[in-house]
Formats: sequence, C-alpha cells, structure tokens
Amino acid sequence: MATIDDFLKLDIRVGVIVDVQDFPEARKPAFKLTIDFGEPVGKKRSSAQITHYYTKEELLGKRVLAVVNFPPRQIGPFISEVLTMGVPDANGQIILVTPEKPEAILGGKLF
Repeated sequence: MATIDDFLKLDIRVGVIVDVQDFPEARKPAFKLTIDFGEPVGKKRSSAQITHYYTKEELLGKRVLAVVNFPPRQIGPFISEVLTMGVPDANGQIILVTPEKPEAILGGKLF
C-alpha cells in the first residue's frame, strides 16, 4: 500500500503545451509535446498517445498535468522528460488530465 510519503515524492505540476509534433516512429499513434512549466522546471518534452481525442491545433495552449521528476525515458528515437497524465475511456483511448479552471498557475504543484 502506498503512503502519503510515497505520494509526496511525486512532483506533479501544471504546464502549458507550447509545441506539438507528429511522432511517426512511435509504435502507437502519438504526438511529441513540448510543455512549459514555468520556473524552476522550464520547458520539457513528452510523448503522448492522445491522437484519438486531440488534434495538434487544439493541444496548443492547453494546460495539462505531468509528473516532472521521473528520469527521462527513451521512446524510440525520442527522449521523454516528463509523464503527461491521462485516463482511459472505455476503449483504452487516453483523455488528458487537465485543470478545470484556466486560473491554474503555470508550474503549480498538485497537492
């Protein structure tokens, strides 16, 4: 069973997607995202299998939640620096976890 101390080790923050690129080398359809978390985290890159529900255009400017303190992960030719958070629908397609209000502070930490 996880403890509150385990949860507190995760650094989950609000970021805004500032760039979206296709990721044709991925095994499943995915985008390469650049997400700005503000200071002190800065801009980080992430791979996300979210092509079913989102277009590149609608992702630009979208606020998302991501784990920013995992080690980088190699995904094919791409290095993913953060884990962008999502939940599955009934068919396993990913829906992003996003702040409900636009007033969520860039770089704000989930608690």
